[in-house]
Amino acid sequence: MPGSSAQEAVTVSGFVQRFSSTRRGARLARRLATQRLDHWGLPYGSAISDTVALVVAELAANAVTHGCVPGRDFELRLAYDREAGVIRVAVSDTHQEWPAVTTKPSDEAATLADGGRGLLIVDAVTTRWGVGERVGPGKTVWAELDLREWRGQGQRQGRGDDGRPVT
Repeated sequence: MPGSSAQEAVTVSGFVQRFSSTRRGARLARRLATQRLDHWGLPYGSAISDTVALVVAELAANAVTHGCVPGRDFELRLAYDREAGVIRVAVSDTHQEWPAVTTKPSDEAATLADGGRGLLIVDAVTTRWGVGERVGPGKTVWAELDLREWRGQGQRQGRGDDGRPVT
């Protein structure tokens, strides 16, 4: 009998899908993300699943609303590194302009506006997020949840009420 070799356990799971740059595409991205998480052992309706769904919804909505180039899709990438305890959500679109992050609204008009707070929500419920280049035109907006730090929606260990690291 030939010598047996032990296989390493797969600790990183991934999912990649392109969607039409429509509201329907954004909704489908959110639904497939929660299905994939459930498949990976992070059940529907759990705080982690709901938070990832919120992040996917915000990033996909931004890609459809602000990053849409006619005739071009957006891409969702999910990765779950079990060993590191990190879930990464990345949404790529083909629009060249990077998102502008709105700080806390300073006037009443900004406070009453229908939009402009999506990335503030992403910042509040994730461990870290950012924007980067992608292969081809456009950009990728990504967010990560470090499950070792994360203690529920909007509650990160070692963070103050404003979401900034406590020093």
